[in-house]
Amino acid sequence: MGYPTKVQKVERPTNRSYYVNLPVALAEAIGVQKGEEMEWFLEDKNTLLLTRVRKQKMRRFRSLA
Repeated sequence: MGYPTKVQKVERPTNRSYYVNLPVALAEAIGVQKGEEMEWFLEDKNTLLLTRVRKQKMRRFRSLA
């Protein structure tokens, strides 16, 4: 299942910006903190990869079985 989101474009006299919102369900699932730095990587024209600048320890999830 994915989380659809729209890209917002803001045009100001001095610059243009695009904004993408991170859905709350995803942010909470990975424990995003206010002010945390993220970095975008372009894999191809259809794939953007968002990663943390400061890596966190991997969490173990409970098995469903």
